[in-house]
Amino acid sequence: MAYRTSIGLDVHARSIAAAAFIPETGEVIQRSFPYDPWAVAEWAKSVPQPAKCVYESGPTGFDLQRRLEEAGVECCVGAVSKMLRPSGDRVKTDRRDAVFLARMLAVGNVVEVEVPTEAMEAARDLARAREDCRHDLMRARHLLSKFLLRKGVVYESGKAAWTRAHRAWLASLSFGDPCEGLVFDEYLEGVRSLELRRDRLDAAIAERAAMPDLAPTVSALRCLRGISTVTAFTLAAEVGDFSRFPDARSFMSYVGLVPSESSSGEAVSRGRITRTGNGHARCPEPENR
Repeated sequence: MAYRTSIGLDVHARSIAAAAFIPETGEVIQRSFPYDPWAVAEWAKSVPQPAKCVYESGPTGFDLQRRLEEAGVECCVGAVSKMLRPSGDRVKTDRRDAVFLARMLAVGNVVEVEVPTEAMEAARDLARAREDCRHDLMRARHLLSKFLLRKGVVYESGKAAWTRAHRAWLASLSFGDPCEGLVFDEYLEGVRSLELRRDRLDAAIAERAAMPDLAPTVSALRCLRGISTVTAFTLAAEVGDFSRFPDARSFMSYVGLVPSESSSGEAVSRGRITRTGNGHARCPEPENR
């Protein structure tokens, strides 16, 4: 569909800088708003129609896109990593960014991000909360083990840590100095609380993964060796609709599992994987760690 007006939005937590570019005349109309999607939508409807908006993906998420669509204004979210800015452009302001986005949209140089449904985004948040919990738990365990190492306390009864025997050994420890005893108790309690948090998140993931919108994908992924419910749920929530990728090559590119390349003429040079795209889908967290 051809659009008479392309609208670029530079979105922040409390403000939105907007620029409407009309290719027919070359006119640029600029406005500033507080974070008010309805005010932006009303202004967008006042410029020559049909019009389409774009803003960059980032911490503001998809709320503005959804609100504008509800108000009858077409809007897309552009992949910020694909926005190629001129190397000589050394002045960056919100107003200039909005104009840049409007011009990129007008020439069709915006790579649109797949906007998830609100239910799928909530599932994605659940998977990422589980990932954050795992990182926090690993750090808490590390802090406790290094505290014990500084005190010369080493677990020698077995090689594996955090087994039932290891936990019983931790429970038997005592320290003569009250400060050291307090520190040990706090570190150990931090580990226990994070383990409980992880278990709650695992239970919530198992329940959400059984719902009709995700159950077929999760079940199919679990057929692969080494993929458990948490990993399958993470992949399903992060990727969404797998059918949007025409082949395996495009999916590998999406998760950054393709080799980098710097070739010219007859010289072909390939390097390590690019590691671009969705890192959560590229490295889903193990379930029991």
